[in-house]
Amino acid sequence: MTSATARAPGRVNLIGDHTDYNGGLCLPFAIAPATSTTARSRGDDRLRIRSTAFPEVWSGHLADLTLEGREAMPDWVRYPAGVLWAAREDGWLLPGVDLVIDSELPLGAGLSSSAALECSVALAVGTLVDRPLDPGSRHRLAELCRRAETEFAGAPTGGMDQLVSLLAKPDHALLIDFTDTSVRPVPLALREAGLVVLVTDTGSAHQLVDAESGYAQRRAECERAAAALGLPRIGLAWPDDLSRLDDDVQQARARHVLSENARVEDTITAVTAGDWEAVGRILLSSHVSLRGDFAASTPALDLAVETAVEAGALGARLTGGGFGGSTIALVPEERASAVQTAIDTAFAAAGDPAPTHLVVLPSAGASVRTT
Repeated sequence: MTSATARAPGRVNLIGDHTDYNGGLCLPFAIAPATSTTARSRGDDRLRIRSTAFPEVWSGHLADLTLEGREAMPDWVRYPAGVLWAAREDGWLLPGVDLVIDSELPLGAGLSSSAALECSVALAVGTLVDRPLDPGSRHRLAELCRRAETEFAGAPTGGMDQLVSLLAKPDHALLIDFTDTSVRPVPLALREAGLVVLVTDTGSAHQLVDAESGYAQRRAECERAAAALGLPRIGLAWPDDLSRLDDDVQQARARHVLSENARVEDTITAVTAGDWEAVGRILLSSHVSLRGDFAASTPALDLAVETAVEAGALGARLTGGGFGGSTIALVPEERASAVQTAIDTAFAAAGDPAPTHLVVLPSAGASVRTT
């Protein structure tokens, strides 16, 4: 085998944001748009990485895959190179490789383009070196990709995106419990209910890598709240513990995490019962919490959510890390076009750039083929 091509999807998080790194629950699903990576073995120790999203081709050597060596790499290269670094840290015997990357996912839209990239690289390269990549082994592969993003690329992610990209099933969401990273598929019968999820990219890219970003600040605030309670992660707290937090900001951040965990459980109950009206209400409640207690929303995200509901969506909320990126709306399929038009009109009236939209349903996880 000389080459392998892997395709890894982006994701939408139906409910459960900022809970992964806090030891809580989340309920994402994979979407059809994906990132593909073709990996070819070389007969030397060289690395070459090319992406259709960037004009330059990066060249280096296996010896450059160190935490010190990453400083000389362009930011975008650190994601695929980080996977190679984490793979070597995990004991993979890597040859020199050429990587060619192509993505259908918009960067910074909150649809997990970075995890899709990492997972496609890991699957393609893992296939070249005969690593076990069966469903039972993909949990470990997701952790390898999370390490690549957190430790090498410098983005403090929690692991949700990598798990769902690798483990998703069509027409299912994936319940992830970050107390132990256990997973369980949850049927999500949107097609049968005549519903779709409308993703609206507000055009404001969110950033995870910057230490001063809102995401990094919220993560630090949650860590301080957990420390104040003597807990490793705030998701392990009980609601009664909130009164023991003297800092109002820490209390608000913790309140969001605990209430969001409850919303994940309530969503599963409603989905199982086919009560989609209740699911819509829960989504809107999540947005209110993310906007208020977690202060992760923006005026554009709020406008997209409010307009979607006014135009006929059952519910809507920001999805992903927030501070820009995308919203999701649970919409009857026949209303999807009208909701898009209403949001476009509202953005134009506000003087905001035109958003872009994507209608999605739960899709399959990552796959690989060899040549």
